[in-house]
Amino acid sequence: MNAAGSSFDWNRGFALDFALTDGLSQTAVSTKRRLSQMRGMYSDDAAFEALVEREDPLVYEFYELGAPERAGDLAFGTSITYPGRVGREYFMTKGHFHTILDTAEVYYCLSGRGVMLMENPEGDVVWIPLEPGKVAYVPRRYAHRSVNTGDTPFVTFFVFRADAGHDYGTIEKKGCRKLVVEQDGAPRMIDNPKWK
Repeated sequence: MNAAGSSFDWNRGFALDFALTDGLSQTAVSTKRRLSQMRGMYSDDAAFEALVEREDPLVYEFYELGAPERAGDLAFGTSITYPGRVGREYFMTKGHFHTILDTAEVYYCLSGRGVMLMENPEGDVVWIPLEPGKVAYVPRRYAHRSVNTGDTPFVTFFVFRADAGHDYGTIEKKGCRKLVVEQDGAPRMIDNPKWK
């Protein structure tokens, strides 16, 4: 268990003000992803390199509480995907399967606007639009990625079984079958030319 997780009683329970304030950042572990850490994940390599060279923006971050990776416990936290685009493609999270593939996950939109892009190993692709108050249920066996289609931070609360693990490698190597791009002023899902 990390330092953040040690301040919570995972055996007897606890309450937490989960507003995104300095209080949370002192108790939760923040992981930040800059654009340069997502090389190869966007379709427009020239636009990617130009944006990294110009500013290397923060694309997303997530806060987690360091839940013990035990069967029966729940891990939860907050994910923030920032507004922006690489070429026509919206800023997004890397996306992942769970190591225990039969794991579902729930995302509740707190603010902003975006989509949850999901796909399973058999090739079924689904996208669920999210706005404040909407919940996305990610079924077991589906990789998932948050995509910010708005012009403000897209903030979601997530929860999943604590021992599920994360498989980022499959998406890093193969990509997702579909991309979410801006077309005629609206988000559209298109085939990913880099999908392997």
